[in-house]
Parts: sequence; C-alpha cells; structure tokens
Amino acid sequence: METVRFLPHAQVRERAEAAFREHHARLSSLLPYADVQHVGGTAIPGARTKGDLDIQVRVPAERFVEADAVLARHYARNEGSDRTPEFASFHDESLPVPLGIQLTAMGGSRDFFSRARDRLLEHPEWVAEYDALKAKWEGGSMEAYREEKSAFFEKLLGSR
Repeated sequence: METVRFLPHAQVRERAEAAFREHHARLSSLLPYADVQHVGGTAIPGARTKGDLDIQVRVPAERFVEADAVLARHYARNEGSDRTPEFASFHDESLPVPLGIQLTAMGGSRDFFSRARDRLLEHPEWVAEYDALKAKWEGGSMEAYREEKSAFFEKLLGSR
C-alpha cells in the first residue's frame, strides 16, 4: 500500500518556485502556443504539499494531439493516470523536485487544475479545509486520500 506524506509549504516553496521557472521556460519553448500554469499544493502558499511540482499545460483542443506527442518525446507518461482525447499526464520522479505535468485541452472536461488553484487562492477557508483533509490522511492510504481529495475538489469547483 502506497502511503501519503506531506511537507509544510515553507519547506519546499523556494525549490518548487525555481523548478517551476525552469520547467515553464522549457515547456514554453516546446509548446509556444500553450498556457503553462503552476498548480497543485506548491502553488498554494501555506498549504501542506507532497513536495512535488504540478504543472498544467493547457493547449487549444485542435492542438492537443500534437502537444501530447511533443511531451511524450520529452517526458515519461504517467501510466497510473487516465488518458483521454483531452487529457494526458506525464512525470519525472527522478528530479530534485519531482514533476507532474497535466496536459489538458482548453475547455475540455479535465481543464480545471488552474481553476481549482484560483478558487483556493480566493478562499483561505477552503485552504484550511484542504489542509485538514491532508492532515487526516498523513501516513495513510494514498488511494483513499486521492478519493477524498477528488470529492473535495468536486465540491470546491461546484460551489460559487
């Protein structure tokens, strides 16, 4: 069973921000038409994080197949993640700040990562609720944590 571990945001903030700048430059060079966004726990000041860097790469729907092929030449596919005509996931766990890339078609069903980040940044009370969820699952099942996290984000994105 894979267990989940979290770190305080302050412990990884500088490294994550530096890694994002580096990957943003590379991804923008590979896909100049993409909107490259820092998402995930390291993008939320004060939030607990697994310590990895999550990046959403948003591309026009008509360029999704092209972008998917480009990223597949430079990054490993995250085989543990869904893959659809509008979503693909890539990763590199070997980096000093492990990297996850979520490729999404703009306006597609999985084009919500940056919107979820923005909702959290706008509502500190939801950050506190998300942090409590993470604290609850510290050392627990990654699968169970992901299920509860998914329900949290469905609620977050469905609220006004």
